[in-house]
Amino acid sequence: MARSECGGQPRSWREILDLAVRYLEGKGVSDAPVAAELLAARLLKCGRGFLAPHMSETPSERYLDAMRRGMARLAGGEPVQYVLGEWDFRRLTLACDRRALIPRPETEELVTRVLRHLSARPPDAERPLVVDVGTGTGCIALALASEFPAADYLGLDISADAVALARENARRCGLEEAVRFEVADGLDDFDEPQSVDVIVSNPPYIPTAECAKLDPRIRNFEPMGALDGGVEGLDFYERLAMDALNLLKPGGGLFLEIGDGQGPALQKILFDAGFNDIRIEGDYAGHDRYASGILP
Repeated sequence: MARSECGGQPRSWREILDLAVRYLEGKGVSDAPVAAELLAARLLKCGRGFLAPHMSETPSERYLDAMRRGMARLAGGEPVQYVLGEWDFRRLTLACDRRALIPRPETEELVTRVLRHLSARPPDAERPLVVDVGTGTGCIALALASEFPAADYLGLDISADAVALARENARRCGLEEAVRFEVADGLDDFDEPQSVDVIVSNPPYIPTAECAKLDPRIRNFEPMGALDGGVEGLDFYERLAMDALNLLKPGGGLFLEIGDGQGPALQKILFDAGFNDIRIEGDYAGHDRYASGILP
């Protein structure tokens, strides 16, 4: 957003937001008002809902320059989460950049399902081990550790960059002692059978042919290795189900985020692997989104 496009120096935050929205809409950015308000709230260190008291204030040149930089990135198609550099996930605010997928609300509900399972354990049960496979930002493991501290947590990712980001988030949230993050290709490094109580994962599940059709904000910025799930989008599930069969303790649970329409395939994968109490559940829009099974 060049100064000339602003029509001169904005005199208030209200004016800069009006100009920013018009600029972003002209560049085809969806939800332009929300994006502009989120940028302003980030700079003003307040929630988006608390911008009103600042609307008559005059923004400094430093803030104007920061807004221009943010507008340029948004106009280039970059997701607002990456432009902000952080995003909320359940009770946490996590660093968010191109090293890992953006944490999404659907994944928050995956955490809810794991918490329900953990909370149902007998009071005298041993301290459980929960493994988050393909941890990315660490959002799942960190949210679980913050809400159910009576467990040990391990987050794994094949990407060293993602693991570095997850460790940064652990420090940011004060959970560096609660969750261990390691670079690993799935569960290949585990060699002790029946040593894990819960395996949870939001793996790559988009069919390869569909990846080229994704929204450009996803396709051009989020890591493709965390999106492409093979020809049918099921490669990771088949491997994970067999690994879980060996590593989970009796009564242990496997909890997965899945793609729309993949419910029947996941039902079969989990059944063939020997899981009981198999559940395929939808998200708030009614799309297949979660699969889970319990080892007998």
